[in-house]
Formats: sequence, structure tokens, C-alpha cells
Amino acid sequence: MPIDRSVVRARIENAAEYVGPLWPLQTFNAANPLLGFEDQPFDRAVQKAGQLFGGRGYPGPTVFRQAWENGEIDADVLTRHLAEHGITERPEVLLDRMDADAAGRDAAPADQPLDRVLTKWLAAFLDQGQAAWPMPNREDGFYAAWRTVAPYDGDIPGVDRPSDLPGTVVEAFEAVLESYPEARWEPIFVHHLTALPGWTGFIKWRSRRADTAWQAAHPISLTEYLAVRLTLADRMGASIAPDRTDELPANGTDQPVLPRIWLRAWEESYRTRLLDDLRQTKQTPPSASDAGRPDAQLVFCIDTRSEVIRRHIEQQGPYETHGYAGFFGVPMQHQPYGTEERVKSCPPIVDPKHRIMERPAEPHRAQAERYDWWARLQKAGAALLKTLKKNVAAVFGFVEGSGGFFGAAMAARTLAPSGLSRLDEALDDWLPGPASFCEPTVDRAPPADAEDGLPVGLADEAKVLYAEAAFRLMGWTDTFASVVVFTGHGSQTPNNPYKASLDCGACAGNPGGPNARVLAAICNEDAVQEALRERGIAIPDETVFLAGQHNTTTDEIALFVDEDDPPVAPDALDRLRRDLHAAQADAATERVRTLNTSVDEGRPAAAVRETERRAADWAETRPEWGLAGNAAFIVGPRALTRGLDLDGRCFLHSYDWATDDDGTALENIMTGPLVVGEWINTQYYFSTVDNAAYGSGSKVTQNVVGKLGVVQGNGGDLMSGLPLQSLKADDEHVHHRPLRLMALIQAPTDRVEAILDRHAAVAHLFDHEWMHLTVMDPEQDDAFVRYQPGGGWHARPAPDASTATKAPASAGVPS
Repeated sequence: MPIDRSVVRARIENAAEYVGPLWPLQTFNAANPLLGFEDQPFDRAVQKAGQLFGGRGYPGPTVFRQAWENGEIDADVLTRHLAEHGITERPEVLLDRMDADAAGRDAAPADQPLDRVLTKWLAAFLDQGQAAWPMPNREDGFYAAWRTVAPYDGDIPGVDRPSDLPGTVVEAFEAVLESYPEARWEPIFVHHLTALPGWTGFIKWRSRRADTAWQAAHPISLTEYLAVRLTLADRMGASIAPDRTDELPANGTDQPVLPRIWLRAWEESYRTRLLDDLRQTKQTPPSASDAGRPDAQLVFCIDTRSEVIRRHIEQQGPYETHGYAGFFGVPMQHQPYGTEERVKSCPPIVDPKHRIMERPAEPHRAQAERYDWWARLQKAGAALLKTLKKNVAAVFGFVEGSGGFFGAAMAARTLAPSGLSRLDEALDDWLPGPASFCEPTVDRAPPADAEDGLPVGLADEAKVLYAEAAFRLMGWTDTFASVVVFTGHGSQTPNNPYKASLDCGACAGNPGGPNARVLAAICNEDAVQEALRERGIAIPDETVFLAGQHNTTTDEIALFVDEDDPPVAPDALDRLRRDLHAAQADAATERVRTLNTSVDEGRPAAAVRETERRAADWAETRPEWGLAGNAAFIVGPRALTRGLDLDGRCFLHSYDWATDDDGTALENIMTGPLVVGEWINTQYYFSTVDNAAYGSGSKVTQNVVGKLGVVQGNGGDLMSGLPLQSLKADDEHVHHRPLRLMALIQAPTDRVEAILDRHAAVAHLFDHEWMHLTVMDPEQDDAFVRYQPGGGWHARPAPDASTATKAPASAGVPS
């Protein structure tokens, strides 16, 4: 009996909601691995996900014990939470009990022949240029290509020719599903989609990005994936439908109580300390350096790593820093100079609206020609080397003849990475890269090609819109310094499949320097500045906007300045660079303390050299910690946190509630950067609490497959999260504290409440406790008011009972 295709598609769409998208390594983006469960309470979601993926949802007893012994969990807070559940035993006894309960729960998943066969074919079909001999017929789609070559796979019984298999995807479903009622189809699809959530997550991402070159050339969909998997399962005698006992419960949770209690106590302990620090800062009068016009203002990404360098820059003198999403509000696709490659340079939840290309500036044509000559020479050499390595006739002689050279090069890279790095720097000085002679094409160019329809450059009204949006969201309408630097960020590390995870998440896993250059170029235009003044943003005539990039591995900040014709007075530029270098040394000294190094903390130069070694060492498994430790997202003016050492654990987004009368700026922050912050936090959280299920294991045993992802060993599922080296200091001690994100917003409570009323998806994140929300209400003397899941507010009293604040009139829960 023919099946209804529309019903099958609908059932597959429903089943696919349980699998989150997985970005390829080149644009690795943080995402909640339980994204499909965010419409459910956290406790229920981790239970259901545990049944599907076999992963834990809470930190293990070893992690809680570490936090307890380090004093990160307040004893009084823990005792109160335990008492609410009628538990009176000592914490040490409870930790021992959790140890006993956890014993034996980390057994490795069974090796399934069906999964081994299927992942082999997925790796072959989805390969993005790594394989020397690509799978044939990929242009026909996954099912058709697999059906053509499946007879050559000895692991598939009873298939001698393509005609032994169903001819089409529809026929494949009919052959397998005819024995099952329609009501069972969706559980069957869930069962098979979640068996390999890494591969299916990648297929989900790619099939929804029809504009990508690989998807256009070699199409694949979850429907085709299921057609192949169900056909294989039928042929190999594997289970088609899940056992009834494996089907997901509709409601309720039977998760262990103790881990939930300990997690909440840990989160409340961190929240209490942070709020007490913020209250103390508010009571501290501003220093003399805070008054008057700053020497320079620097805008950084809200990334937690920016908190460290911002703090040290401000300690150098009269500097002011701001926080803004690292794509700087420009939803663009970037095409670097000298390549046809185009990379998305805006958040994963935003579609590019413009293509920005790099073009040589007219005064630097000669420099560009010299660079082009060298680039052509390098390209020809690389092509020759590839041919010699892969050509059947030449490969043996090539290996024999070149072994000594490559052996010496490998030894040098291993034993003297810093020396090679200095040679690279010398080469860069002799032949600077495109950033030194190119400028972004911000002016509107001729119509876009038909390939993706993106216009090249920006129209005049778009320039004003993006510039105004940047300053409005930061609450910045006056007091401009003579120099303003938009500072993107990127990581520096060789031989690292996860480099994109260390670059700017707001730029889709790419460096943020190009975006910074675009916004600086826009803001330097006289017409844009005049339009901004008419809209109440008073930019002085002498203000110059520069762009820079923060190297998060070494904390160096490079300024993109035309050295032949600098737009800033040489003495002012030299002073800024000296202070940035001093800030780098102080920040590097702070960072190396956490990297298990033996560098003398009293020698900043040694700390800088250590970070530079990590940036150049191809054997370094942990060049930097990335966003490990992230725990809070603070929305407010810099005055709220200036002077506080937040230990690189907080996202900092500048915002001034007094300049945002209608709440539009705050609404954009809460529905954009805050949601991305939750994705980052949950990825780090789940990668830490169960790295086998939600992370990617050790880098030492990883292998890159198809240039798109990593597997452990020689096959299996695509690993979806972060490696152990990004999360743990050693086998026993975690560096990332797995706490759910705390959002702190300085704004009137009713303004925040109105935004949550308009955006149910954001409200669900708080109602279902994927994040926690506290408002610092300036209309109530900056009282801290905590959002209660399900609605309502609860005021937090000050440490001194005599100064305790009352709940706002709109509160649903009395203080």
C-alpha cells in the first residue's frame, strides 16, 4: 500500500526536533545539544535526553566535591536547599552516596554493526575534499549514490546489484514501514535519528543551508538518511522500532534529587557573591580617572575573554571600554582578498545581508602586486606538492627524496615552535598580508551575482542604520574620545580542528576583525556622522574610528592602520600601542596562572612568551581556555562592573537604560546576544557534565573526517561538543564550572517583563530554568529582583537587613 509522502515528511520533521544542528569545523558554532528540548523544563528535558542519547544531565559527584572543597558552594545555602527536601545528612556523606550511585554508569555504548556500516557511508558521501578518491554519483543525492555502490560493500547481506534495493526513497520507506501503523512511525524516526546525533545534526544543518556549495553539489536530507538507515537495518536484522520501554515519557521526571539540589546550591552561591560584588562596586565612588573625556575608547566583543583584557587596559590610564556583539551589528558575508571563498561573518541566528570584499587601496597597488606574485608562487608550490604526494607513480620516489627535509621541518616545529613563529613574523614584516594594503568595500557595488543574491557593499541608509544601532544598543550618544577603536577578536593556533570554536562566535566561528573594519569605515564617513548627529548621537569632528583585532591566545591587540598615512597623530598612536602592549603583558600574566605552566608570575615578558609559544606550538592541545568558566551575562553600563575582577567568567554587554526609552535596544540584546550566550553556556555545561555523550573526548585520540568534523578513533558518530582539553585542567579537575547562565540586566523590571511577554521563546529559557534572570532595577535604587520561573519577581534583600529592599509593585511573589 503506498504511503503518504506528506505524512512521512511531517513525522520526520517532528522527530528531527530532538536533534540539534551541528556546524562543520570551519564554522564551529556553539549550540545547546538539547536545543530541541528547550520548550520543556530543564529537569524533564535532561531526563528525556538521557534516554535518547545516554547522557547525564547534571555534574557528577567528583565535580561537586571539587566545588565543595574549594568553597564555591556556600554551606548555609546548601543546607537550606537540602532541608527543603527533608535531607539533614552532612554534605560529605551525601557526596559519598552520589559516588556510590554513579559507579558503573559510564559504560561505553554497545558497538552496533548498523552504525559502523552507516557511518562509513556517511563519511564517504559528506566528505568535503579530504578524500583522494571521492565517492561516485554524489550529485544524485545520498540515497541514489549509496544504492549504486552498496553492492560492493561486503557488510550488507543479500545485495549483489542495485536492483536488490528499493529504487527510490519512497519505495524504501514503503518496504520497511508497511509492517507498522502510522502511529509508530514517529517513534521509529526518533529512534534512528538519535542513534547517531552527530551525523544527523550535521545533515540537519547542511540540508537547511541549500546555499552552501557542498549541499548544492551533493544534496542530502534527513529523509534520505532515514531511507538508507532503515533499509540497512532491515537487511542486517537490526531493530527497526524501539522497544516500548524505550519510548519517551510524556511528563514527569525521576532524575536523582541530590544532583539537582547541589547544582542549585552551587548556582545560588555564585549568584550571591556576584551580586554582593556589584552592590559593593555601586557604593564605591568613581575615581579621578573616571572623570572627563577619555584618551581613547575601545569597543570589544561581549566574549568572556574580553573582560580580562578590558580590565587591564583601563588600568593603564584614562581609557574607556564598551561591550558589543563581536560582529558589530553588520550581518555580512566576508570575501577575503585573493580568494573566491566567502565566509559568513554574523551570528548563526542571523542571515547575511551584504557581501564585503577586500580590495587594495589605491596608494598600495605596488604592495598588492608583490603580494600577488608571492601568493601565486605559494599556490603553485602547494599544487605541485599535493600532486607528488598523491600521484601513484610519483609518491614513492617523492617520499624517499624528501624525507630528510620534512623530517627536519617536523623536528623544528616540535622542538622550536617559538623560533619558527619569529621567522613567520619576520616574513610578515617583509611581505605584509592583505590587511596592510586592503580596505573593505563598504560602498554599494554593481548588482550581486545570481549565486546568492547578496549585494556587494552597503547602501547609504544601511550604513547609518548599522552605526546608529551600535551606539543605541550600547547606550552611547555623547562623550566620544578623539580615538574610538572597534576591536574584533580571533584565536591563533596551528594544527587545531577546533580553532573556529576559539574565534568569534558572533561571527560564525570566524575572526571579528573584518566586521570591526567595516563599522570603523562606516563611522568615519562624513555623511554618516552628519546623519547620526541629526539623530542625537553627537560625534565630534575630530573623532577618528579605528579597527583592531584582539588575539585571545596572546592578548595582543593589532590595530589596522595605514602606516604611511595614519589618521591619528603619531604620538597618540604610539602611546595607545604602548599601553595596549602593557595591558597584554598583565593579561597574559593573569592567564598563564590557569594553564598549568611554570612561568614566573613576576615576569610579564615571560608570560607573553609562553602565550606566544602556545599560539605557535602545533602539539599544544590547549592553546587557551576559550570561554571556559562562563557563568553570567551582564547587561548594563561599564560603570556597573568597572574595577571588578570577574575572572573572565562574564559576558559584558554595554547598555544604558536611561537612553532606551522604548526598550528597543534591550529587546534586541535579549533576543539576540543573550540567546547566543545561552547556547555557548549550555554547550560548555553539557560538554563538561558528560563529555562522552555531549562533548568530543580527548584531542589525543580524535581524527578529522571529511574536513567537516571529528570522530574518536577510526570511526563512529561525529562528536558534537568540546574536547576535554577545553574543559578540564587534568583527569581529575574541571576548569569549566558547569553552571547554568545567570543573566543580570540593569533596567526597570516592567521593561524586562514586557519584553518577556512579547517573546515567549526567551521567556521559556527562564521559565524552564535553562538560564536564571536577575534585574537590577534603577527605578528602585538598583534593587536586585529575581525572576521566578513561571512568572513573578522576588526581591533580594541587601546583606544588612536594615537596608533590605522591597519587591516592586508588579512582583508576583512578596519579599
